[in-house]
This record gives sequence, structure tokens and C-alpha cells, in this order.
Amino acid sequence: MPLVYALEGQTEGLVVELFIVYQNLICNFIFSKILNMNTELRYKEITEKIIGAAFEVHSFLGNGFQEVIYQRALAYEFHQKGLSFAREIEQDIFYKNLPEPIGTRRADFLVEGLVLVEIKAIIELNDIHLAQALNYLKVYKLYVGLLINFGSKSLTFKRLIR
Repeated sequence: MPLVYALEGQTEGLVVELFIVYQNLICNFIFSKILNMNTELRYKEITEKIIGAAFEVHSFLGNGFQEVIYQRALAYEFHQKGLSFAREIEQDIFYKNLPEPIGTRRADFLVEGLVLVEIKAIIELNDIHLAQALNYLKVYKLYVGLLINFGSKSLTFKRLIR
């Protein structure tokens, strides 16, 4: 707005032209940020392989099985794609400054030592599942996770960042 007020005494065409230039600069800046966001995903190659494996499992099995069936099939697909992984990793959970853990929790997969994968076989993901996966990222001190749901008619997933 200050640009428009400063040029109030000038011809109307000049003000409109400067406003359009200003608007184009803002649009270009926003567009470049969106492009950078899409190309700078952390562990992009790993998460793409994981998601591809999940789609392969879901296209073969469909929905309706227990979570453990999808875990086993996903482990097979990870192996086929050359991904190293650990399954059902038990992790201590600490509270504040307590020296001893207050409990443990098992995540479904840790892929390439970098990406947490939590799977569900439910009709629809909701906020509690998202909160659970985000808490796992925090406890495991990881930055990227995938929450994958095999229970709906179409495979759904969420990419999580801590």
C-alpha cells in the first residue's frame, strides 16, 4: 500500500503498472518457494520407495486384513526395493529428567535408520493416530515419518515432519 500512496499524484496508469509489477514479484516469490518445498523434501528417495511399496501391497491385498498382514507384506516389498529396515523396534520412553524410562513403545518400521513408518488398518485415520506417530518421531529423535493406512478402500498416507 505505501507504494500506491506515494504515487498518488502520478498518472493512474503508472500506479496500476507498478502494482502489477509488485503483484507479479510476490507471485513469483511464492511460486519459487512452493517449487523449492517440493524438491527439498528430506529423505525424498526413501519415502518415495516406501510409499511405492505400500501401494504395491494395497493393490495386491486390498483392505480388510489385520495390521500384521500388511506389516509382513510391506517387509517383503521393502526387501524387494533394497531398503534396509528394522521392524517392531522397542524404544524407551523417558519423562523429563527421570533417569529411568517410564515405559516402552514399539514402532512398526524404521527404514534406512532414518524414516519411521507407522501403519494402520482402519477405516479412517484421525488426529489420535497422527499424534501417536508424531510422538514416536519425538521419542525416537527422528525427523521424517510416514503414517500409512491400509484399511480404507484406497491407500492413504501422511508424511510427518518433526
